[in-house]
Amino acid sequence: MRVDIVTLFPELFDTFLKTSFVGRGVSTGRLDVRLRSPRDFGLGNHKSVDDTPYGGGSGMLMRVDVMVACMEALDLDAESAKEEKPRARRILLTPQGQPFAQAAAARFAGLPAIMLVCGRYEGFDERIRGFIDEELSLGDFVMTGGEVAAMAVVEAVVRLLPGVLGNAESTHEESHAEGGLLEYPQYTRPAEFRGQAVPEVLAKGNHAHIKEWRKGQSLARTLSRRPDLVTAAHVAADTAGKRKSAS
Repeated sequence: MRVDIVTLFPELFDTFLKTSFVGRGVSTGRLDVRLRSPRDFGLGNHKSVDDTPYGGGSGMLMRVDVMVACMEALDLDAESAKEEKPRARRILLTPQGQPFAQAAAARFAGLPAIMLVCGRYEGFDERIRGFIDEELSLGDFVMTGGEVAAMAVVEAVVRLLPGVLGNAESTHEESHAEGGLLEYPQYTRPAEFRGQAVPEVLAKGNHAHIKEWRKGQSLARTLSRRPDLVTAAHVAADTAGKRKSAS
């Protein structure tokens, strides 16, 4: 998979792309990351990439002509043409975008290429939205740039690429995975620590009982912490599981 990142600060990604599972994805060739700065397409002696907003207002806006030139250069370079791959899906990282979720990470992992467009300053010239495919946000807060958001997207996606994680099954049971619920509590040694013991059901090793306990714990935790994620189907499935265990 290829990830193109449009950023004024490509040096921020140097260590990130060499670390942990992201580094493994890059080193094994499962992840190809290309960085390009809009500054390469800036105007004038100072390579300007921003300008004051029409109508007045505070701050500076990223110029649409500069940003689009950078995006198109990544799509039309010799490497992309040689590979004959479809244009990367362009993703604008902005507080106005849809909240980034696990489902989006899984969707991106199935694509041949995505492009993450990072902003700076006060934001983008509105016309850039005519040249992107979707907008994403990490949440209801504002940062000074999109680089951290881009790293979060790459981190979430690379874990889903075949061969990156040592145990691929781990992605199916974690929070926000296929069932959409939060992950159940997990424990390791010691069996007791300062009065807190590992639940007896886990210590006994009955896999059927452990599976049902985990389902119940996952639902209970989600109801407590993120009730917005729970659907009637989740409750019905849990009720049916309890009836089956009791019979």
